[in-house]
Amino acid sequence: MTNSIDEIAGADLILAIGTNTTEAHPVISLRIRRAIQRGAVLVVVDPRKTELAELAHIHLQIKPGSDIALLNSMAKVILDENLWDKEFVESRCEGFEELVEAVQGYTPELAEELTGIPADSIRQAARAYATVGKATLLYTMGLTQHVCGTDNVLAAANLALLCGQIGRESTGINPLRGQNNVQGACDMGALPQFLAGYQPVADETCRKKFSEAWGGPIPDQPGLTVGEMMQAAIRGSIKGMYIVGENPVISDADANHVEKALNNLDFLVVQDIFLTETAKLADVVLPAASFAEKDGTFTNTERRVQRVRQAVQPIGNSKADWQIICALAEALGLPMRYQNPEEIFNEMAALTPSYAGIRYERLEKEGIQWPCPAADHPGTSILHQEKFVRGKGKFHAVAYLPPDELPDRQFPLVLNTGRRLFHYHTGSMTLRTDLREICPTEQLDVSVHDAQCLGLNQGDRVKVISRRGEVEMTVRISETVPRGMVFASFHFPEAAINKLTNHARCPKSNIPELKVCAVRIEKV
Repeated sequence: MTNSIDEIAGADLILAIGTNTTEAHPVISLRIRRAIQRGAVLVVVDPRKTELAELAHIHLQIKPGSDIALLNSMAKVILDENLWDKEFVESRCEGFEELVEAVQGYTPELAEELTGIPADSIRQAARAYATVGKATLLYTMGLTQHVCGTDNVLAAANLALLCGQIGRESTGINPLRGQNNVQGACDMGALPQFLAGYQPVADETCRKKFSEAWGGPIPDQPGLTVGEMMQAAIRGSIKGMYIVGENPVISDADANHVEKALNNLDFLVVQDIFLTETAKLADVVLPAASFAEKDGTFTNTERRVQRVRQAVQPIGNSKADWQIICALAEALGLPMRYQNPEEIFNEMAALTPSYAGIRYERLEKEGIQWPCPAADHPGTSILHQEKFVRGKGKFHAVAYLPPDELPDRQFPLVLNTGRRLFHYHTGSMTLRTDLREICPTEQLDVSVHDAQCLGLNQGDRVKVISRRGEVEMTVRISETVPRGMVFASFHFPEAAINKLTNHARCPKSNIPELKVCAVRIEKV
């Protein structure tokens, strides 16, 4: 996030694209409601009529996977009507000519054909975004989980740069993280091409710094993403895998393919707090401590580093993740003798410029947002205020690319996936709580029109079938989904919807196209 959560409430306009904030990020959605109460305009881009869309002043009901056509068209309207921030673009950006050329053909009328959104609504949204004082753009995986996911984000960044809606309070481009320490995991180098603090493994200076600190060589080539690992396991070029706190058998696209990959390994280790569906496939399960059983830090979606304090003793033989990893390293002949999480944190801060000024004693009362380069630095709530890290903000020319898999005669419906308010991710925690009584099972949302055409009634059992698998579940006839689209969450193992989703991936980020695949429905 370029800005902070609290700033959302101060925006004059909120553009929420690919985010079902009221269900997936309910606390953040309170800031959106507060902004609306202050008089802010809410623009929601979503194929479904979610609760957030019901709150919107402008709901752009988009065809899944057509975000670039919409964003490029909005940029064209802003350019054609001379609404762009000339001073900001001229002083702080580059690549403007490439953007102008790239969006030239994206008239609102063409965008209407591609997105299903009326041309006048596109114009209305573009004018609103460009003419308010402070506009914040929020997005989540509805924007990224496509074969063009990276370009979707670049198109959103183009819009913010074009209107100067970045580097100021209550503006910016703000991805909302899907889990509570995703930002922290990325910050710590849980990405194949980076060491901690996004220091590239390809950079010799970075490798030397970490090598000297850790007492061993650092590979000079990036590792593999999750999707690439699974492909390598299928081929047999990866023989063993160590999975920590992840349940890819339920969460990853084309889950049958994932299960096949894991079963093809010679050796699988899973470290988790419960015996998840993935852990059941493991040769060895290492019992990990939960958040309440350990000390440490989390870094949340707004880059805020926060203390986590042990409240109860670990249950049974479970241990904190750092203790398990240290013990495993010792067994492999690599001394890793840290005494506590604070010692680990201090080493990390010494190696990571954006965390350099953060220490446990500074986190006792409240969290600190990185970058925080020195002990007397207060942290950074707003990024890019004076300049961008790369110097000038760069416009990127991106073009509309249709989803990898579109409906046809054999599979006439689009399946869209997401989350429900009462459950979390693969359900490994929430399905073990009383929340299961409130939301006991998954249902397939089907439009009134499609239900009539298929002869379906409320509560009917159906098979949902894609080119990769089939799942059986109950129908819920709903006005939230448009004609031609069905929706389900991925929380429930007994209705593992990711057995159906497409593993086609964005070539730049390797993120699979979880949000669009073609399916058919058969009554059971």
